Amino acid sequence: KYTKFSIFYYWINSVGKKTFIDRKLLEIPIPPGEENQTTTRSYSHKTMPLESTSFTGTYYCEVKWNDIAKMGAGVFVLATDAGYIQTSYRWEILLTLITIFAALSITGTGLLLWKRKASC
Repeated sequence: KYTKFSIFYYWINSVGKKTFIDRKLLEIPIPPGEENQTTTRSYSHKTMPLESTSFTGTYYCEVKWNDIAKMGAGVFVLATDAGYIQTSYRWEILLTLITIFAALSITGTGLLLWKRKASC
């Protein structure tokens, strides 16, 4: 009875609309001597990259036997327009160094002029 089951993958968007992504039909034979025992199996599902921010929502999997359905807790996915951007601090470091050198140069010039004026 429990050897044939279906796994459904779907997501629910921010307004509560359920959209099915994929479905797997499986039949797992029970080895002799292991009848009436609970077992755990893992199945992975890869999705395509999200195309827009409208794909933000909670993604679920659900397993259905003849008269039983079990649903996972779900995973919330937030899709953004920019995606992941690698941060580079190259320009910030360069600007900081230029500012420090300019400040030191102005201070040094001021001290030299002040010392020259004081010795005259």
